[in-house]
Amino acid sequence: MERAADLVASYGGSLSGEHGDGQQRGELLVRMFGEELVRAFGQCKSIFDPGAKMNPGKVVAPYRVDENLRLGAAWTPTEPTDLYFGYPQDGGSFSKAATRCVGVGKCRQLASNGTVMCPSYLVTHEEEDATRGRARLLFEMLNGHRDGPITDGWRSEAVHDALDLCLSCKGCKKDCPVDVDMATYKAEFLAHYYQGRLRPRSDYAMGYLPVIARLITAARLGPVVNALSHAPGLSRVATFAAGVEPREIPLFASESLSHWFSRRPVHAGSRGTVMLWPDSFNENFHPHVGRAAVAVMEAAGWTVILPDQPLCCGLTWISTGQLDVAKKVLTRTVRALSDHVRAGGLVVGLEPSCTAVFRSDLTELLGHHPDLEQDVKALAAQVVTLAELLREHTDGWTPPRLDATATIQVHCHQHAIMGFDADTALMQDMGVTVDRLDSGCCGLAGNFGFQPGHLGVSRDCAERVLLPALRDAPEQNLVLADGFSCRTQIHELDSGGRDGMHLAEMLAGALDGGAPSGPGKRGRPEDRIAARPAVPSAAARAAALAGVGALTVGAVAGVTAVVRAALVRAAVGRVRR
Repeated sequence: MERAADLVASYGGSLSGEHGDGQQRGELLVRMFGEELVRAFGQCKSIFDPGAKMNPGKVVAPYRVDENLRLGAAWTPTEPTDLYFGYPQDGGSFSKAATRCVGVGKCRQLASNGTVMCPSYLVTHEEEDATRGRARLLFEMLNGHRDGPITDGWRSEAVHDALDLCLSCKGCKKDCPVDVDMATYKAEFLAHYYQGRLRPRSDYAMGYLPVIARLITAARLGPVVNALSHAPGLSRVATFAAGVEPREIPLFASESLSHWFSRRPVHAGSRGTVMLWPDSFNENFHPHVGRAAVAVMEAAGWTVILPDQPLCCGLTWISTGQLDVAKKVLTRTVRALSDHVRAGGLVVGLEPSCTAVFRSDLTELLGHHPDLEQDVKALAAQVVTLAELLREHTDGWTPPRLDATATIQVHCHQHAIMGFDADTALMQDMGVTVDRLDSGCCGLAGNFGFQPGHLGVSRDCAERVLLPALRDAPEQNLVLADGFSCRTQIHELDSGGRDGMHLAEMLAGALDGGAPSGPGKRGRPEDRIAARPAVPSAAARAAALAGVGALTVGAVAGVTAVVRAALVRAAVGRVRR
């Protein structure tokens, strides 16, 4: 530091930076200004601050450059070794990851300004709810100076409370100047915090959603479950049982994407084979998105296949911190896809959050697996978005023309991991006017908006920019939202009656020879080309309610009869005695 200061001063340069001089450079200022001027600084300060109360130890009578260091020689943090993530950018060290934050405070901005970070702070304006505040508590949790306020490590309630309103949006992974990855740190913390403990009901309901959804659609029970979950009173019973906020339960499809795909003939393309990843959301809730993607890829000359067995990326277990399950699920998936990947085949992801798992979380969770390391790296490199496939791997293909304006909510994981450049370029190739909202995270963020106590923050995130923009958008505008969470948030909250569609649906609608929007087209484009599971009719909801009522009455009658019989037997026994 001293040699560097002398070198800078010798060239007439300045030691001062954009954040001021502070403790780091205070002792060195005399080398730049000279003793006489620094002495004048002190005399001036003493006039206004005779008791040296205002920011002492900085410019005047400064601390030494090696004094009061945050990470000095006396800093000996607890170094966790039983980690789930690999932290490859931090040498495998959680303590290094937790000390990335240097306090710049970019996460404390009051508008998105082209970023996502930090959605919770944008609505609460509390330091605890900013990336910096959470990073500080994780730093204190390491207790490197042995005098910190947090002494219970992974079991800390203070850290748990600070992380509670983290949406796991991954915005900081892209937008933070030092690449803090709070979504990963939160998942790691929750895995240890709940180790050996029962979790909240919502963690099981949301974490195991892929299993639940698969069972429902495999049994073709979507319409029945939809009628039950949307019947008066029963919806509240269902959300209470699951331990989630009293929100509308998303509608299950009557037929899964995989079942539909298995019934159709094989379309042999000229470009080779590409695998469509049937994520749990487009598989079981919005299969029309997957159908549209198949149509588009086949029109572009690809032979499309799906995995030959039910698989999952583990997203819901990652976001709830159930990392032991997530690693098992991902291990099975990597092995199942290994033949396709080793042959050089691409895997197309439609759901941004699931695609981001393959492109980011996969290597951090399984990157050093003794048997899978090469397959993991190959899979992460060969997973692409639909736009990337069409623009970067489909030479000579021309997208359909579409003269329309698309109002776009970009999924926060896409912003952070894959980026949106390929999508923007593809739409511009089509002639679409791209209106990308500067809205940050939609606020649902997977399981976040369903977890207890989060509904208010979830709604406030959406109301900050997204929902007002949709309410004001012209009716003929396409509303593009590739993320299932984003589409769910738009559908359930006050978006002016709008619904989001996927890029695949927009492309398929244009390929069908009918521009979904434009001159001569009236009404909302999503009503024509973005098919969704039908809302149960009033009769179906009433029948579901009556059926549950009849079952309840029968069960009560049965229990009453059993109790009455037991009481009679007991009375008879007493009389005989």
